[in-house]
Amino acid sequence: MRRLGTGIGWRPEIADAVERMPGIDWVEVVAENICPGHLPDSLVRLRERGVTVIPHGVALGLGGADRPDENRLTALAERAEALGAPLVTEHIAFVRAGGALTASPHLEAGHLLPVPRTRDALDVLCENVRIAQEALPVPLALENIAALFSWPDEELTEGQFLAELVERTGVRLLIDVANLHTNHVNRGEDPAEALAALPLDALAYVHVAGGIERDGVWHDSHAHPVPRQVLDILTDLAARVTPPGVLLERDDDFPGPAELERELEAIRGAVAAGRRDPLAERAAPSSSAGPSSPAGRTTTRATGAAAAAGATAGTEAGAVAVLAPVGARQRLGVGQTAVLSALVAGTPVPEGFDRVRLGVQARALAAKRAGVVAKVAPELPVILEEGYREAFLAYARVRPMTGGYRRDALDFAEHLLKVGRPADARARRELRRWWRDRAGPAPRPRGLGARARVLLRRG
Repeated sequence: MRRLGTGIGWRPEIADAVERMPGIDWVEVVAENICPGHLPDSLVRLRERGVTVIPHGVALGLGGADRPDENRLTALAERAEALGAPLVTEHIAFVRAGGALTASPHLEAGHLLPVPRTRDALDVLCENVRIAQEALPVPLALENIAALFSWPDEELTEGQFLAELVERTGVRLLIDVANLHTNHVNRGEDPAEALAALPLDALAYVHVAGGIERDGVWHDSHAHPVPRQVLDILTDLAARVTPPGVLLERDDDFPGPAELERELEAIRGAVAAGRRDPLAERAAPSSSAGPSSPAGRTTTRATGAAAAAGATAGTEAGAVAVLAPVGARQRLGVGQTAVLSALVAGTPVPEGFDRVRLGVQARALAAKRAGVVAKVAPELPVILEEGYREAFLAYARVRPMTGGYRRDALDFAEHLLKVGRPADARARRELRRWWRDRAGPAPRPRGLGARARVLLRRG
């Protein structure tokens, strides 16, 4: 694997600071936030200096029941080529559910949600990964995610799940040590046991980030300093394998350049401490599972032609085609739809799930949704002032997200206008003008006659 060094997540808010920061070998950019034909000037300058830029996708939903969307795969491939990236990364997560597969309404989470560690989910994920690998011009690496809740009746540990995923697809891993800490607090999973079970020879690079604990739940916020517990997990990982690259993620509440540099130095120190650890002198755990382990009982389905295709540009040589059993997608889809519907549409919590934890997740999703809409449509908080957040959360309780965040912003504005909000006439005129400029004719206010609608359009 290519040596990357120390990096930081590139965000527009800290672009200038990143360019001036010493010791930055590479950066990572959220793939969906850039346009291949109009790269930000800062990224162009970094690339001209020889800084590696890696696109990090968040919207594929490879852990979902549906096959990967061809348009999303094409978009990710275009960004990899535009950036000259040596690889692309995504997540082991589902981000949407419902639709034709389950004959139910399509729902968007707007967030990365955990997949069940079951045979059905693993079979579907492996097939989705191979579809993605064949569509991408460079290798793919997948990230373990943080989770607030667990699925009942799981059949594999995280280490076993990831080890078999690598064995069956040849995909690389992006290990987020902050997410291992999150899952330790929220799900009682031992980070050391997870690291011991992972195929670390497939490691592409490592993520490090901060979070915060509230009422016994750890929130992977990417808006707080990296805690000592996360650095300790990084040291443990570095004692087992030399990370090809380590990257600091920060997505909100950005500190000044000096504090970011101190965090990067702490990360370098944690890696160095791991290399001095006696464990580093011993061989790293093998990535191939023994015959008695769950990963060792893999049953893959392949044809000779498909197996030969494993050495194409976007895949790892030697990996074989993986087909999910008939019915696995539908079973997974039904389960994921029930969970997502409980989180965003207020339907009953499925049997076996922790109601309290799903309630925490539901509130976190609504809060994130309100925050992202405020960023993609910053005029809305200005128009609605202090009433924005309360109005949006009330809307979110009755209107699940079915498209992207920009569509959500338009739907929110339309909803307010239909119910005659905001109460202030001036603010309502501004909101109508904003909506009309972006979505077409003004929506009809609910319960008003034709004469009233004409007057309202005139403002």
